[in-house]
Amino acid sequence: MPGTRKLGRTTAHRKAMLRGLVTYLLENGYIETTLTRAKEVRSLAEKMITLGKKNTLASRRQALAFITKESVVVKLFDVIALQYADRNGGYTQIFKLGPRRGDGAEMALIRLVDSSEKKDK
Repeated sequence: MPGTRKLGRTTAHRKAMLRGLVTYLLENGYIETTLTRAKEVRSLAEKMITLGKKNTLASRRQALAFITKESVVVKLFDVIALQYADRNGGYTQIFKLGPRRGDGAEMALIRLVDSSEKKDK
């Protein structure tokens, strides 16, 4: 079930951190972070992209309430949502990078999937 990892933080700190990570992911297209954070960010980012695909006033306000930069919300609705208009989920990919040098935490790269990639069935 997504959203159940505590990540060693209080609720307010955890929500603020995840909001920042989702904003950064949508702004830049990728993030290098720990594997557990990446798994949490994946579900939240995909929900934001789904809101962008709805493109209603209510969904825009929900996105503005979660994403910390207004320019990222504009990019989400005008650019990112249009790229994934014909895709039903699976907007992000997680790649494992190995352990971090300092404390051995499992690192991962999370990025938005290129819209040009098509699934061959």
